[in-house]
Amino acid sequence: MVIQTATSDALTKQWREFLGLCKLKVVALIVFTSVVGMLLAVPGWVPVDLFIFGNLGIGMAAAAAAAINHIVDQQVDAKMARTQHRPLVTGSLTNRQALVFATGLAALSMFILVLLVNPLTAILTFASLIGYAVVYTMYLKRATPQNIVIGGAAGAAPPVLGWTAVTGQLDPQALLLFLIVFVWTPPHFWALAVARREEYARADVPMLPVTHGVAFTQTQIILYTLLLIAVSALPYVTRMSGLFYFGGAMALGAGFLVYALQMKRTNEDTIAMKTFGYSIFYLMGIFAFLLIDHYIPMVVRQFAY
Repeated sequence: MVIQTATSDALTKQWREFLGLCKLKVVALIVFTSVVGMLLAVPGWVPVDLFIFGNLGIGMAAAAAAAINHIVDQQVDAKMARTQHRPLVTGSLTNRQALVFATGLAALSMFILVLLVNPLTAILTFASLIGYAVVYTMYLKRATPQNIVIGGAAGAAPPVLGWTAVTGQLDPQALLLFLIVFVWTPPHFWALAVARREEYARADVPMLPVTHGVAFTQTQIILYTLLLIAVSALPYVTRMSGLFYFGGAMALGAGFLVYALQMKRTNEDTIAMKTFGYSIFYLMGIFAFLLIDHYIPMVVRQFAY
């Protein structure tokens, strides 16, 4: 009985380590934007099978990319306080175990998307996986301080993937969702990079505050935040969304700009981390406003009848 309990505890601990490879908080945000993309793609409700299998496949592909990121970045992770307890760094999992896990997740995600969703979503999801796990992680991250700008395309894909999962085709409105996430990514990540610049420098990763200094990065965050506010108005300008969304987007953008300006004035790492935290709230909020605005006409019609 004691042996069985010890074995069970060991297996549970190991599965927790495997889940640790998946960056579940990041995957949750990815799936959330994918869900919103799905719901915005149709006037009513999404078919249940496409909703479940589409998000499952997209989420599993994102988790596979995260696991590959752990394998490639383990030497960098060992030099940074926020990542030095990851499974491959501590030795609780081996590279082989992580690679088999990542490959299995990726293969299963493609199987689900091709057979149960549609080939276009599978192709775009696979391209995003390669974009993040190979192009960004293996090359761009160490090649240029503009790494997160160029590599942000992979992270901006999920709402488009959700859209294509339901419709089977690309749509200009889906690309607006892509553009919002794409422009959001640099100020989001640079805020973290400012606070963790010494760790990135030790790891020899050329993040913008390491190569160009904190002041330059803070200015870039302000400029990108202003651009983000402008881009976030496009769904309203193109009549994809209404006033409810527009008001919410402008309020969230104003909050982001306040944090960005505080970073520039105070030059404190605590403010940089608060800005990073707000940026996550911002993205969740703006997609929530898009979703609520989308269903307001439906609710109004139901009450009218």
